[in-house]
Parts: sequence; structure tokens; C-alpha cells
Amino acid sequence: MKIAVTGKGGVGKTTFAAILSRLYADDGYKVMAVDVDPDANLGLGLGFPESLLKEITPISEMKDLIQERTNSKPGTYSTMFKLNPKVDDIPDQYSVQYYGVKLLTMGTVDTGGSGCFCAQNTLVKRLMSHLILDNEDVVIMDMEAGLEHIGRGTAENVDVFFVVVEPGIRSIQTFHQVKKLAEDIGVANVYVVGNKVKNDADKEFIESHAGECLGFMSYLEEIKESDRYGSSPYDLCKKTVEEVAEVRRRFVLQTKSS
Repeated sequence: MKIAVTGKGGVGKTTFAAILSRLYADDGYKVMAVDVDPDANLGLGLGFPESLLKEITPISEMKDLIQERTNSKPGTYSTMFKLNPKVDDIPDQYSVQYYGVKLLTMGTVDTGGSGCFCAQNTLVKRLMSHLILDNEDVVIMDMEAGLEHIGRGTAENVDVFFVVVEPGIRSIQTFHQVKKLAEDIGVANVYVVGNKVKNDADKEFIESHAGECLGFMSYLEEIKESDRYGSSPYDLCKKTVEEVAEVRRRFVLQTKSS
């Protein structure tokens, strides 16, 4: 299963992606959690210790690796480089593991947009394609906020988009844009997950503007506390874990019935 978690900034994508990753790992699956957000904090959401997180260098910042795999010249935007670099050893070699979850951090691509044709972007896109098409793990990608990742095509061929929204019209608009663009690149399974829900009125607002939700995550002080102290919501927020588990259960039922 290859899963992309997306939505507007600040809606709780990382919380959802981290809990989902831990749930799969605790059920015995091999899980590769991929932080595609330039503001990388999936490791904290997963509960990785700070000492381990300090060992991580984002793939897009590994200049020697990029040069070696693409035969490019450092510091240049030469048009002469490999378009199909070797990447199959990168996930195991450059990921870190804790709680049964491997974490791979992609980092920022300096010149985004579908027109970018640089060695750095080529390596990242090739690696993303490998993770989605060839990797046998459950792959859960915490995408960057907004729509840029879809424009670059780094999320092509995923099995499902989970779009996290909150009870606000701007995050709902992002969902509709993601849904349209996902369909354009051939991703048919796009599901809404409501977050920061305080009452039935919040649920009704989300479903009246975005359609039926696969599930909801409650607004809880424990989530704020876990973020404040850099702890994993999986370890501190039992109710949220149960809510994400219910989302996964419903998704599995949807998959079996389709």
C-alpha cells in the first residue's frame, strides 16, 4: 500500500501520517515513512529520539550522493546528467528506524514546478517513483502543504490520497484542488479526513462542503501538548489513535468493496 497524506498547511497531516505509520508497524507491517514536507517534522511525530533525528540529512541536501548518482557537476544546472540514476539502495542506506518504522527525509527541491529539470530534482523524483512502484513496504508519505507535489508529479501512482481538512473553507478548497489534480494524474482514491473537530456542527460543515468523510479526528489538548514537547501523539493521545485506526478500518473496507 502506497499512501500520500496531504492538505493545507497546519491541518494535521503529520499527526495523521505519524499515527498511521505506527499503527501499521504495530500490526507487523514493514513501514517506510517518507517526509516530503520541506518543514520536516515527521520524525518528531513518530516519536524518534532527538539523537537519532540529528543523524538525518535530507536526500536533496546530499550533494555528493546527487553528483555520484547523476554524474552531475556540483553547483551547476548542467543539462548533462543521468535521467535514470540508481536509487534502489537509498531507502535502506539512508533511512533511520525506530518503533519498527523506517524514516526517509526527502528535503527541499530548490527549484520546484513541473518545468524543473535539474539533477537534484531528477534524483528525488526517481527515488519517489522507486518507493511507490518497486518498494515492498507500506509507504506513507507526509506531503508538503498545498499542491506543489502533485504539480511535480512526485505522487504519481500512489494507491490513495488522504486529504486532511479542518472545519474551515480554505482547507476545503485545498481538498477540491487536490482531488481534481489527483484525478488528472490517475489517482482515483481520494478520501477526506476531518481534523480539529469539536462537535457535530464541525463534522456537518466538513461533510456539507467536502462530501462524506472517511473519519474524524477530535480537537484535543493532548495533541497540542505532544507538539509542544516534541512527543509522538501515538504515545500520548489514545483517543486520536483510535480515531485514526477507525479511518484505516473504513479505508480497508472501501478497498475490499471496490
